[in-house]
Amino acid sequence: MSDEHLTDYEDVSHFGLDPDDEETMHAQQRELTFCWTTRDGSPMASIMSYLRRDGTFWLTSSARRKRIAALRRDPRVAVVVTSTGTEMGGDRTVTYKGTARIHEDRTTKDWFYPALARRLAGPNPKHVAEFVGLLDSPGRVVIEVRTGLRVGYDGTKMAAATAQSRAAGALRNRRTHPEE
Repeated sequence: MSDEHLTDYEDVSHFGLDPDDEETMHAQQRELTFCWTTRDGSPMASIMSYLRRDGTFWLTSSARRKRIAALRRDPRVAVVVTSTGTEMGGDRTVTYKGTARIHEDRTTKDWFYPALARRLAGPNPKHVAEFVGLLDSPGRVVIEVRTGLRVGYDGTKMAAATAQSRAAGALRNRRTHPEE
């Protein structure tokens, strides 16, 4: 925003999430919102645990879940990650548009289940092995999401700009100052 002052929240595009903050958020966050469309084109979403590797999201689900049938029909998805619940605090988010691919092969499951278990259960080998054993059921699949469009937002930047504009006396409430 530099020397400009906020007068409204119509354009928040200059409050983008910095890449370093995005990486920190992914390191700290363990859940995301996974979005897909139903047969009739309606949007649907679920909170899921995830692993991110080389910019690709990896998740798992029972093949019996309706989202898997939906992904087989239409692999277009969206993934939303927030900083809420992390050491970063709230007010940061990034949304990705992507394409999902279902994996049922042993090779993918063999690297993914232990990696996800370590991320979610911690470094204790006994807990990791237990978690892997629970995940590795006959009807489970792995979901790979490759992303394209990315939209990041950092509300801490907007809060700072608001405070700066307030301090400069530049904030104007259009409801109480309709002439502006």
